[in-house]
Amino acid sequence: MDIAELHSRALDATRGVIAGVRQGQWAAPTPCQGWDVRALVNHVVAGNLWAAELAAGKTISEVGDHLDGDLLGADPLGAYDVSAKAAAAVFAISRALKAPCAVSYGPVPGAVYAGHRFVDVLIHGWDVAVATRQDTKLRPVLVDACLDVVTPQAELLRASGVFGDKIQLADASDAQTRLLATLGRRA
Repeated sequence: MDIAELHSRALDATRGVIAGVRQGQWAAPTPCQGWDVRALVNHVVAGNLWAAELAAGKTISEVGDHLDGDLLGADPLGAYDVSAKAAAAVFAISRALKAPCAVSYGPVPGAVYAGHRFVDVLIHGWDVAVATRQDTKLRPVLVDACLDVVTPQAELLRASGVFGDKIQLADASDAQTRLLATLGRRA
């Protein structure tokens, strides 16, 4: 699978988790310190919308501040669906994966940015599942692909502040546990 397909599958997996959030769970704390479920889902929605803009060739200054604040409104799942569709569509365009994206950490190829979005969407979907007591088992194919993206860039990803410090584990840990620990999470 290419990175666009992996990203799309992560969007679908996370959608299932967001659809499972019950009314009284939006204020529940998440593994992301200081973020409740609503704030974390808003972060993912904003990230999807930023991806749609930046991978289409816009600069950060051209996007401006219109993606700041609450993007969920009264329909968090609907907002997620709109954002996921936009992000998946832009990365499905092969030229978007080859073109440089003007992200905050410098221009990177669209494929690299799609990889970062894949990690963000998948892991934050897990965070929401933990916070809302849903099934936290990630699809093995996504876990393996995410490890392939994360492993050579783990320090960069942790330096972003979105992921925690690496947790040391016993050698016998399964792939999902290793992935989560690399990004500062306990299974």
